Amino acid sequence: MTDVRTVREISLEEYPRREHFKYFHSLAYPYVGVTVLVDITEWLEKIRERKQPFFLSFLYCAVNSANEVPELCQRIAGEKILEFSSCQASYTVALEDGTYTYCAVDCAMPLEKFLPYAAEKQRLAKLHPSIEDGEDALSQFFISSLPWISYTSIVQPVPCPADSNPRITWGKYCSQNGRIMIPVSLLCHHGLVDGVHMARFYENLEMWLRRI
Repeated sequence: MTDVRTVREISLEEYPRREHFKYFHSLAYPYVGVTVLVDITEWLEKIRERKQPFFLSFLYCAVNSANEVPELCQRIAGEKILEFSSCQASYTVALEDGTYTYCAVDCAMPLEKFLPYAAEKQRLAKLHPSIEDGEDALSQFFISSLPWISYTSIVQPVPCPADSNPRITWGKYCSQNGRIMIPVSLLCHHGLVDGVHMARFYENLEMWLRRI
């Protein structure tokens, strides 16, 4: 598969959020995060009819939703801000011994091609488990799920010094007032991302769930 992603450096002198960036970049914990209950009622019915895997289908929607928000594709590299044209997903895959490994996938393809491609990538990741960051870690979204818990908030482990990779997490879906709802969390570096950008992710996610 040909990688057609591009990256550009954002000029800090022309960056409208440069003062916000400098402030939050100086903090020990520069992150901002929210958890939102997302309605997946009709989407879940569709993937069940098609016998599509829940996790990979939802991953596809979440990553494509994030890639449509430029601020979520921005990363801090030293004192520079880089913006990727699109980002891959690095997600956790459960192993038989109760631990997990990381698997990286590209979601920039039609869903019918993505599902078998991602299943094969996942199979290979299990054969060679690792929790080390890969060469492309800077350009990735960090994805995980808690399918055992329908939570209302979550605290994420983060490195020191802070990185700038958005973290997207979802939990167990449940029924509320006749609708199927799933908690979806987004954690971002506040030097790059504000609430309005996070809201756009959730708006995009609603559209992708209707589109699939």
